[in-house]
Amino acid sequence: MQIPESAPALPDLLRSLEAQPGRLLEKLAEGLRPEVGGRYLHWDELRRRRPPDGWTVKEWWLALSIARNAVMTTLSLRDKDGRPFRFARSDSVQRLLHQIDRDCGSRLEVTDPQLANPETRDRYLMRSLIEEAITSSQLEGASTTRRVAKEMLLTGRKPRTRDERMIANNFGAMELLRGNLKRPLSRELILEVHQVLTEGTLEPGEPGRFRRADEAVTVQDSGDGQVLHLPPPARELRGRIEALCAFANDASEDAFLHPVVRAIVLHFALAYDHPFVDGNGRTARALFYWSVLRQGYWLAEFLSISRVIKRAPTQYARAFLQSETDAGDLTYFLLHQLEVIRAANQDLHAYLERKAREVNETERLMREAEVFNHRQRALLAHALRHPNARYAIEQHRRAHSVVYQTARQDLLALASAGYLTKRRIGRAFYFDAKPGLERLLSGKVKD
Repeated sequence: MQIPESAPALPDLLRSLEAQPGRLLEKLAEGLRPEVGGRYLHWDELRRRRPPDGWTVKEWWLALSIARNAVMTTLSLRDKDGRPFRFARSDSVQRLLHQIDRDCGSRLEVTDPQLANPETRDRYLMRSLIEEAITSSQLEGASTTRRVAKEMLLTGRKPRTRDERMIANNFGAMELLRGNLKRPLSRELILEVHQVLTEGTLEPGEPGRFRRADEAVTVQDSGDGQVLHLPPPARELRGRIEALCAFANDASEDAFLHPVVRAIVLHFALAYDHPFVDGNGRTARALFYWSVLRQGYWLAEFLSISRVIKRAPTQYARAFLQSETDAGDLTYFLLHQLEVIRAANQDLHAYLERKAREVNETERLMREAEVFNHRQRALLAHALRHPNARYAIEQHRRAHSVVYQTARQDLLALASAGYLTKRRIGRAFYFDAKPGLERLLSGKVKD
């Protein structure tokens, strides 16, 4: 990957153009916005474009820099040279934050009924946790099929390979953080998350500890080995992690900071500090989830940001590099991640719409199928909408005003056909819908 050319510093630009201050002031008076055509361009992109008539490229960049400084927010976290990280409240940032507030921060009862229904909510939550565990691990090199990984997580099978262990660990770390949303971020919690994420995948003694001064850790291009990022020295990690935790716990900022911005900055800063010998990316993405969920964005539980990142990993890396090569302007990374969240939310709702259509189609086919009687069709339709429901013979008898033997035969026939599972609890039999009932029924009624 080619590292973007570092942006010219504002003081250097002013000195280089001071010979013509009147001309420059006249041009600045024309006014420019922080973005060009709705895009927050890095110097490496801008310098390849034709500037406005009568401008040089450097004058154009200077004007943009001044416009950006007018809407810039400075953060308490600093880069390895001691400069504070910052971001611009540009139109694109504001627009994307508004969309995320609207789509991910809405109240439960006004969102998708499939997520509001506690019986289907858990199923979709499990899907999203599995998807994030798989793709976050694949971003860091885990190589296994989604089908095999999903089977391992759903059945509880022990991992057989290092790659499977990475995925199982990622799933465990997400579960750990979901159970610690009320716990402030601390050095101990970060180490605990890293321990869970990397146990069995690193050398003994490496999981759950920060890198030492004698361990040369760099971020390299996976293709040609080019060094893309040199993290701060290990001796600075204690202070940097303390600052990171204060920032995450909302204890270090004087002005209001949007919760999603805070979570994305936490993601960036952990990856920038690179405090571990390995597992930094997975830890950073896991802490992003912890932060947004802790701050009330409950819908984020159902999103997989790693799935979106995996589609274009180069853009993910470039967003890091653009922020680092423009004096710590995190707007580039912030915009990238806001777009990732927006795309993940679109993926979720497309999936929910598809599942709703599939359930409706299966119910329609069942109504037309002769293989089920009307009582069985009603029970299966209910099971499609309420996958955790349990059915008893007496309950079924009363619901349809039939004799016990008829109700018993209805349920036993469905169990024999593979749609229900029969269980004995005490002296009574109960019936649960088989996992994947929708798929089983679709195949049967279409034959």
